[in-house]
Amino acid sequence: MLSKNIIIYEQSQSNAASASFNVITFGAKPDGKTDSTQPFLKAWSAACSSASPSIVYVPRGSYLLKAIVFSGPCKNKITVQIDGTLVAPTDFRALGNSGYWILFIKVNRVSVFGGTLDARGAGFWACRKSGLNCPVGARSMTFNWANDILISGLTSINSQSMHLVINSCNNVLIRNVRVTAPALSPNTDGIHVQISTGVTITGSTIQTGDDCISIGPSTRNMLMSSIKCGPGHGISIGSLGKDVNEGGVQNITLTNSIFSGSDNGVRIKSWARPSNGFVRNVVYQNLIMNNVRNPIIIDQNYCPNNQGCPRQSSGVKISQVTFRNIKGTSATPEAVKFDCSSSNPCSGIRLQDIKLTYMNKAATSSCKNIGGTSSGVLMPQSCV
Repeated sequence: MLSKNIIIYEQSQSNAASASFNVITFGAKPDGKTDSTQPFLKAWSAACSSASPSIVYVPRGSYLLKAIVFSGPCKNKITVQIDGTLVAPTDFRALGNSGYWILFIKVNRVSVFGGTLDARGAGFWACRKSGLNCPVGARSMTFNWANDILISGLTSINSQSMHLVINSCNNVLIRNVRVTAPALSPNTDGIHVQISTGVTITGSTIQTGDDCISIGPSTRNMLMSSIKCGPGHGISIGSLGKDVNEGGVQNITLTNSIFSGSDNGVRIKSWARPSNGFVRNVVYQNLIMNNVRNPIIIDQNYCPNNQGCPRQSSGVKISQVTFRNIKGTSATPEAVKFDCSSSNPCSGIRLQDIKLTYMNKAATSSCKNIGGTSSGVLMPQSCV
């Protein structure tokens, strides 16, 4: 599923860039205290208006950035090479209420190499926990309406909210990233993808307080491989079906990945309310579960506080989902749970070679409103 475009695009990145813009030249200070937002914007502006391919270079050191928007369209491709650390203000309120910290918008052919993002989210999490009046929380790095994007070797720690967001994008490759936040930090999803086509995530380690990877509506042709997930809430499609009119999720593959101590393994979740959304053509294969609470779960009865779910039934139609060669240990007796919609039962669910144990014994499984097939070694015994 790795598109030819990404491969060709990646090769083109290695071409020698003819213009380089060092943020220090534009006044940035690598002391972690001086506000470098404007110098970074000036370096970006120079690169964006360059007729030839260019590099925005961030040398070693620590750079304080407030909320910042790198906007396009630009004249040619841009490589952002980060050898240092970008830090958010110590006062979490300084990022305001926009919902982002670092935002790339309407850009094409942008690559981000290396670097560490430290959003210093602990103060914001404490505010949330205390129930005080807090800002909405800033996502650390967001790409909106962007195409042909490469993110390689980036580290993101302690985001206020989601770490990396891909929204309304095409042809994105995320590789060798590391995402870290405490297990109890709220809503700190590692990577969130929505309304996007052709996203590949590979070779990445994600340890957070929410989903390692979350997949929202209108996401198609997505490949995830060699992911290490946990702690966190697993790799989730959803929550879907919050709105009546919602784009579906299709052609999603997760392979060769390891889950350790996460609340879920692979999860599909939808609201128990009317919707025309769907999930179809999903493959989960060659996965290892180490002490995972819900290794395999479909939950179509999501309804926090039991509000807004008139018939407690999801309109999201889930079909053609394959679970193949998934092995390891469950932290709970029930390792496989399919709780599908009573009005739109799951169909075409395939289980093949599943071996999940609980306390050195076969785990259990449960099924509601589901149709499909099972084959090969099946532990727990299939209820499909």
